[in-house]
Amino acid sequence: MPHQLLLATRNKGKIEEFRRILEAIAPGEIELLGLDKFSDLHDVVEDGETFQENALKKAREMSLATGLPAIADDSGLCVDALNGEPGIFSARWAGSHGDDEANTAKVLNQLRDVPDEKRSAHFTCVAALYLPDGRSHCEEAHFDGWILRAPIGEHGFGYDPIFRPEGYEISSAQMSAEEKDAISHRGKSLRAIAPHVIGLLTSLG
Repeated sequence: MPHQLLLATRNKGKIEEFRRILEAIAPGEIELLGLDKFSDLHDVVEDGETFQENALKKAREMSLATGLPAIADDSGLCVDALNGEPGIFSARWAGSHGDDEANTAKVLNQLRDVPDEKRSAHFTCVAALYLPDGRSHCEEAHFDGWILRAPIGEHGFGYDPIFRPEGYEISSAQMSAEEKDAISHRGKSLRAIAPHVIGLLTSLG
């Protein structure tokens, strides 16, 4: 009987990505569920001061609410010329939560006088696992690159149109989902935590 695991997201793409990762490591051992299976669950207030605090809080609250082991992630863009901002405030950098166009425009405006060679940045993602017995594990990963001077590309979301990954001549928004998953902060953190998920869940018996 496979162990049930809650991935604290309603993003079907993210669920399918992590399902593929787990299945490659331990076929048939994990039944991955998304928040779409729990429509009565409330959104967790992300009031931590770090990516890890926010990810762990989401995983803990969802685990305690459902009685299931839960995984959550928190991520954001960290621009060197802005002293690491917008960081944990990436999704609401321009004021309202999730306004990608406004957030992107604000970052570009803040960097308008910054020369190309000083526009380095990285995405950070922390994936956190929390078990109902109180055990937890976190993994952090980065996705290095540079901030462009204007948005380009139709794929992805968030800051992807203004982010050029290290070693590439295109923006993240010009990559296919598969290309981006292979090198992105979220893909790296989920692949890193997957073996710990398998180990901890199988220890439950």
